[in-house]
Amino acid sequence: MAQLSSDATQRIARISAHLDPQNLQMDDAGALRRLSCRAKGGASGFKVAILGAAGGIGQPLAMLMKMNPLVSVLHLYDVVNTPGVTSDVSHMDTGAVVRGFLGQQQLEEALTGMELVIIPAGVPRKPGMTRDDLFNINAGIVRTICEGIAKCCPHAVVNLISNPVNSTVPIAAEVFKKAGTFDPKRLLGVTMLDVVRANTFVAEVLGLDPREVDVPVVGGHAGVTILPLLSQVKPPCSFTPKEVDYLTDRIQNGGTEVVEAKAGAGSATLSMAYAAVKFADACLRGLRGDAGVVECAYVASQVTELPFFASKVRLGRTGVEEIHPLGPLNEYERAGLEKAKNELATSIQKGVSFIRK
Repeated sequence: MAQLSSDATQRIARISAHLDPQNLQMDDAGALRRLSCRAKGGASGFKVAILGAAGGIGQPLAMLMKMNPLVSVLHLYDVVNTPGVTSDVSHMDTGAVVRGFLGQQQLEEALTGMELVIIPAGVPRKPGMTRDDLFNINAGIVRTICEGIAKCCPHAVVNLISNPVNSTVPIAAEVFKKAGTFDPKRLLGVTMLDVVRANTFVAEVLGLDPREVDVPVVGGHAGVTILPLLSQVKPPCSFTPKEVDYLTDRIQNGGTEVVEAKAGAGSATLSMAYAAVKFADACLRGLRGDAGVVECAYVASQVTELPFFASKVRLGRTGVEEIHPLGPLNEYERAGLEKAKNELATSIQKGVSFIRK
């Protein structure tokens, strides 16, 4: 009976320690010790943090990352509601160990030792809020988070989702430069949702499975800065001028399409989480050393005269290992490129000025 009681106690202690890695237990000699349990770390894989894990993007993103076999430890951080999300996601019977962190006082603990940091943190635009209001709030959030990254995991690959990406990536870069930790290979603005939409919309026009379609989308991640290169679609195909106009407009305004369909109840959260996980998985496969991992991302770049630009990049053990050139553009795309660059230049400068002011 004593043995049974001891076994039961050990099982309870192991469960408790899984939920609270700081849980300390009494050993047979009566001394305090940390219970040796799986909460110290899961199966082999990467340590990933999601900052903004309780939000509209963060929650489905957390669920999908918990399902990724390349993730061994998943840290979920937010300023509100993280305990509930952590408890919920932790019940999934997949390999990643989940730990939750609540409030800015736990930000550094959430980031320590992380290899991939995904940042959907920020507020959505609310009625009565100007774009400047939104920028100032989200820019401040991104600055605080990146200061933590610079201190606690300066070598992590950073996937930045927080909008406006065209400005928040330059903000992150300036924070890292100030801290002396900036590595342009490891800072990536996530534009994958534009690619996901492009693949879907082009597949609808062509009557194909979207998984068989690859549309390069370059430039930035807002409005006219989103430039789908329809002349480079795989499999090779051709479009009428009317189809090009329709597809370009729909890809550039996909976010508005969702906002209007939700009629004030939110924005693109589920498709964004899907796209973010698809991109994060590519980054993890690159970190693992897989060959030929190529995706579009908004990065420090010399593809154009602008300091940041989205184009196809090859991902590897150090993050971005190669930035692909744009390739041949047709006249329509060259005109679109000039429009994209004009707006991007303003957005980039706005981000840089926010930190340097």
